[in-house]
Amino acid sequence: MVSQTIDLLKNELPLEQESVVLPEEVVTGLVLVDIINGFCTVGAGNLAPREPNRQISGMINESARLARLFCEKKLPVMAFLDSHHADKPEDPYPPHCIAGTDESNLVPALQWIEKETNVTIRRKDCYDGYLGSIEADGSNVFVDWVKNNQISTLLVIGVCTDICVLDFVCSTLSARNRGFLSPLQDVMVYSRACATFDVPLHVAKNIKGALPHPQELMHHVGLYMAKERGAIITNEVSFGAPNKP
Repeated sequence: MVSQTIDLLKNELPLEQESVVLPEEVVTGLVLVDIINGFCTVGAGNLAPREPNRQISGMINESARLARLFCEKKLPVMAFLDSHHADKPEDPYPPHCIAGTDESNLVPALQWIEKETNVTIRRKDCYDGYLGSIEADGSNVFVDWVKNNQISTLLVIGVCTDICVLDFVCSTLSARNRGFLSPLQDVMVYSRACATFDVPLHVAKNIKGALPHPQELMHHVGLYMAKERGAIITNEVSFGAPNKP
């Protein structure tokens, strides 16, 4: 039944994805959203997968590959890490990724980026990394990162496709449209390096307060809504040689 529903959805809401070649002559920034133990490592917490998950594993592998490529090229990378205060719940979800616990740390495959000089780590206490970058004085760490690095293209990856990734993309596109993020032009979401969680209907029925969240369906919805807001959705990313004059 679920697979039939997904097929129907994809027919009604077709999602065209692009193969993107990132030009070497302009600055592309990579944003990693919440690729942390609490969302990705089996058994790591209330919102972690209960068993190995192919979509999440594929996302981690592609994210690590891309991060390595960006670091080799010394291009700017920002990693958002969900880090909540224990006394500030994030309804409707149970306590998760509490600051100071291993849940809020990068997955093992990405922990090496913390030592890279081109990487900025931002711990956030909300879904949206854009809002989570606002400081007490009103400044915004993400906005400053874009401007200081003169980023014209943004490549976004991580979890969850339909929650934190989508919220960040929507806020970033709105800010770009209002002229707050110059020189940013394009916001891209790489679908193969994004993932979301899986709570089928029959599982949700046995968990008080839980909402059904079929993984493949919601992954598609998240990508579709990001494109609806103006993001470029890509299923293949590579770097190209500089354009000849």
